[in-house]
Amino acid sequence: MRKLLVAMIGSMFVLSAFAQAPATDTSSCEAKAIDKNGKPLYGAAKASFIKKCDKTAKSTTCEAKAVSKNGKPLYGAAKDASIKKCQASK
Repeated sequence: MRKLLVAMIGSMFVLSAFAQAPATDTSSCEAKAIDKNGKPLYGAAKASFIKKCDKTAKSTTCEAKAVSKNGKPLYGAAKDASIKKCQASK
C-alpha cells in the first residue's frame, strides 16, 4: 500500500512537470502554420510565420520570468532589462 501511494505521488509530480513545459518548440509553431482556409503554409509564408511565432513565444515566457527576488513582478526599466537578458540567453 505504501509503495502504491509513493508511486501515485511521484507520478503526479512528473505529470505536472510535463504540463508546465513551455511551448517554445519550433514544432508547435509549425503545427500552427495554417492559412485562413485551413491549408498548411509553405515557403516564405511558413518561414515568416514560424519566425514570428518563436519570437512571440520567447517574449511571453521571458515576461513570465521577469519577477523580483520576492516573487513580485518587475516594472519599467528593470522588467525591460530582465526580458532582454532572458531573450539573449535563448
